[in-house]
Amino acid sequence: MKDRIRDKSLYKKICTADKAAVLIKDSMTVGCSGFTPSGYPKAVPTALAERIKCSGHDCNITLLTGASVGCELDGKLAEAGIIKRRYPYQSDANLRKGINSGYTAYKDIHLSHFPQEIRYGYYGKIDYAIIEAAQITREGNIIPTTSVGISPTLASEADQIIVEINMNKPAELEGYHDIYQPEDPPHRKPIPLQRVHDIIGNHYIEVADGKIAAVVITDQKDDICLSVFQNETSRYIADNIIKFFSQEVKKNNLPKNLLPLQSGVGSIANAVLSGLKDSSFNDLRFYSEVIQDAVFDLIDCGKIKIASGTSITLSPEAYRNFIEKIDYYKDKIILRPQEISNNPEIIRRLGSIAINTALEIDIYGNVNSTHLMGTNMVNGIGGSGDFTRNAYLSIFVTPSTAKDGDISTIVPMVSHTDHTEHDVDLIVTEQGRADLRGLSPRERSLEIINNCAHPDYREKLKEYYNKAKRKGGHTPHNLEDAFSWHQRFLDKKTMHDI
Repeated sequence: MKDRIRDKSLYKKICTADKAAVLIKDSMTVGCSGFTPSGYPKAVPTALAERIKCSGHDCNITLLTGASVGCELDGKLAEAGIIKRRYPYQSDANLRKGINSGYTAYKDIHLSHFPQEIRYGYYGKIDYAIIEAAQITREGNIIPTTSVGISPTLASEADQIIVEINMNKPAELEGYHDIYQPEDPPHRKPIPLQRVHDIIGNHYIEVADGKIAAVVITDQKDDICLSVFQNETSRYIADNIIKFFSQEVKKNNLPKNLLPLQSGVGSIANAVLSGLKDSSFNDLRFYSEVIQDAVFDLIDCGKIKIASGTSITLSPEAYRNFIEKIDYYKDKIILRPQEISNNPEIIRRLGSIAINTALEIDIYGNVNSTHLMGTNMVNGIGGSGDFTRNAYLSIFVTPSTAKDGDISTIVPMVSHTDHTEHDVDLIVTEQGRADLRGLSPRERSLEIINNCAHPDYREKLKEYYNKAKRKGGHTPHNLEDAFSWHQRFLDKKTMHDI
């Protein structure tokens, strides 16, 4: 224990999760560590949920995290009816039900914006921060575990801090983190990060004297249900992107080792990155939010030299490999606050290649990545907007159909817009790719329909476009037909099935 809590003055603050949970009261604002879903507190939220369920008392809190977290936090608090307001991203089924029913007020936010908006006071006073830590230093500062997210901002802005020392996370994580917080306007200076491997901050989160109210010792794994399954569709998508990269290198539009890569999370993202293993590309750099299985595979085979993110989110097998080789990866992995990992200034400077997933894409290149049929929130925009708008190349990927072919993901008009046509350079499905750079709306529509739509829906999409084109306009649309397109899918499947 002494090697985990090196500040002896904090020994008297060690307590049970039940005792720490009593500190959280009705109407408080609570901020928690964690990012997709890694490095989040588990014991204290679980204890809070159990206390409220057993007592029958009301307890409504506002909950802030870096991004999605595990069931011990979002899931159990949502099930107990505790979360009345939530920011800025989530992926829990129980919480999603509360959001879509209107019980939980939810605001979707670009992840790079969120920490500074907390400091600006947009979300009011933060009563408590609950932060998972690998260690507490002799000076009372926090060594995070496998994510950073908004923890530095929470540590500076919360009135008090509850620390969960997770013995399940190795103490050897010390040295993986680069904690840098920019000053706020009008005092902000350029962020001094020019290369992916630059270290610009401290390896710990600074904590003011007297802020830590409780220390809870835990030994719990992250609840990660990361899908790394790759099917034929995801492999075709990956092949289409790799071929595009090769063509861009031949045209001298990209260097031989490409530019720093960013990737979303999940099976398609892993497939795209895994496709690089057998490619001719070497000396790659990765600058993103989440460092997942395929990134470690690329490091192991020598393809990626350095990977920077705000979270390590791995399948159980990949996590075991990480623990076994934790010293080997220390000079190859950097974990930063999401305000830096997702920062538009850095993304633009590095010239990132952004690869993100979509729920649906319309024939003009607008992307819906958050809402089913325009109404039901799925997870949130996350960091895709941070990278999409500022990338050297902005790529969106999706299978051409969903629900066993019953739904086309290429539609006349998206039911909800997260990324506009102005920010989308390339669309890739298993059918092919549409390079939208420099194209007018009418040119984009034909490029997308002919190259990305599934053959079963291609003629219907052309029929829509030709009918809309007769009405004229810079971006031809027939609104009645556009809405009826979505209605046909609703007639086939209930919203619950979708």
